[in-house]
Amino acid sequence: MCGITAYFGEKNGIPIVLEGLKRLEYRGYDSAGIAFLNNNTIEIIKTKGKIQELKSLVSDKNSNIVIGHTRWATHGEPNYINAHPHLSMDKSIAIIHNGIIENHSELKRELKEKYNFKFESDTDSEIIAQLIQYFYQGDFEDAFRKMLTKIEGAFGIVAIHKDHKQMICARKGSPLVLGVNSNEIFIGSDPSPFIEHTKDAIYLNEKQMAIIEKNSYKIKDFNGFNTQSEIETIPFGIESIQKQGFEHFMLKEIYEQAETIQNCFRGKVNHIENISIKINNPNRIILIACGTSYYAALVGKYLIEKTSHIPVIVEQASEFRYRQPMLFTSDLIIALSQSGETADTLEAIKLSKKLGCNIAGIVNVTGSSIAKECNQGIYLHAGPEIGVASTKAFTSQIVALNLLNLFLNKNPYYKLEMIEELKKLPDKVKEFLEHQEILKIAEEFKDSKYFLFLGRDINYPVALEGALKLKEISYNPAEGHPAGEMKHGPIALIDSTTPVIVILTKDNVYEKVISNMHEVKARKGKIICICDEINNEIKELSTHIIQVPKTSWEFSPIINAIPIQLFAYYIAKLNNREIDQPRNLAKAVTVE
Repeated sequence: MCGITAYFGEKNGIPIVLEGLKRLEYRGYDSAGIAFLNNNTIEIIKTKGKIQELKSLVSDKNSNIVIGHTRWATHGEPNYINAHPHLSMDKSIAIIHNGIIENHSELKRELKEKYNFKFESDTDSEIIAQLIQYFYQGDFEDAFRKMLTKIEGAFGIVAIHKDHKQMICARKGSPLVLGVNSNEIFIGSDPSPFIEHTKDAIYLNEKQMAIIEKNSYKIKDFNGFNTQSEIETIPFGIESIQKQGFEHFMLKEIYEQAETIQNCFRGKVNHIENISIKINNPNRIILIACGTSYYAALVGKYLIEKTSHIPVIVEQASEFRYRQPMLFTSDLIIALSQSGETADTLEAIKLSKKLGCNIAGIVNVTGSSIAKECNQGIYLHAGPEIGVASTKAFTSQIVALNLLNLFLNKNPYYKLEMIEELKKLPDKVKEFLEHQEILKIAEEFKDSKYFLFLGRDINYPVALEGALKLKEISYNPAEGHPAGEMKHGPIALIDSTTPVIVILTKDNVYEKVISNMHEVKARKGKIICICDEINNEIKELSTHIIQVPKTSWEFSPIINAIPIQLFAYYIAKLNNREIDQPRNLAKAVTVE
């Protein structure tokens, strides 16, 4: 949600910041703007709309101290006035902000009533600039730090002052990364804005601030004491955030899955015992996640309970943190998050930690808040996922959950069998992607008004994920249901215009799903069957068949997820949707 990038150096930072904002578009936004120092004044240029519009407004500008922002509206409607950056009342300070200032209303009221401050916007963010002005007495850093003592909530903030060749940033709950290069410093919500300039990065920890000056920077805590900062090497290059010939990032990321699946288990699969999770025979496992990660966690429940015989509870993080959950020190709590910054998931982990539980993470982004909070777990190594609708991270999460299951499992023969099957999986995915013809099926159903996804057992969460993908990028109403629950309501929606996507795997519920397909056929529903084996009965029941390679029950959700991702993609493409940046959605949900 929202994107921050900034530049402090010797070059003209405006085109650098604009390119950085372009690379942050995947996070979702409705307005964009920059602020920069110009002869001891701050100039702001912003627009309601896309970054391309912003570029046309700044083509003749030049500055080597620049901050930029893409806004996803939370407080105040998306318009020019509410777009970032925001100025202080005296025009001396400009700020950009990700997150939510929870006590902004009372702070705003106090400044207005007691000190006659005037506010221009409806945002919570403007209070930051006004507070810095209120505290300023010649020392920019001191005023910034005093502002931090007043605000409550989650934030990533960058600020500049017209009278100081300084840039100051701070984070609490919303990520900020510094890119370090000779004679220049970059700031980003993640490394993508500056990856082509430097691969040396400092991930600010919770309640850390950075004071940037010419040829130097200092990392401090919120009390002003210097803290140690470790420079890390960003584990991907510029090519990872480019389309490389694909029309959309989502399609590129779907096609990367043969590689990302292998990257997830590479280096671990032959040394399962070395997975970085310290446990002592947990009485139960609690998987906490949101959205697509939640559906991956549901797959993990089926997997671990059936084969490792450990009770698993799957929790939606937004509900978990508010319902006074019953936790025990013998529980293993595992957070799943692609970004590692999902606000509800992060807070759920902090709550579990306070109650003495053992915690771990399954995340994609190294240096992320959840990764740091957990300090143990499994990295996905899927590379940057730019498309808002998650694809490769979902399948990598299921691989990671399989690795966790093998780590927990006591049967050496089972482990060997699964390891050998896992090693074959990338080639099977590659084979399917090279020969799939899902576009033709999507062309037939592109105008359908409602879609139903059905699955059972370990593939029921895949049906949920299929419906979510279609909703996210095509805006078509879609539902995912356990096939056995169809008679308890959804069957009323089936008629001759209804496409029903059925996930059918040759497993212990195969005959049950066939029976459900007969029920759909009797109501004249159009069945699109995703299956690993074709026979005459399937041919008679199905309008279309998508055959996937055979694999074990444990890995079938991975194989079956890929055709539903492609189906959603093509339906959206045929309806001219903004696939990589669907409306109202953000990639990293860093606020509630």
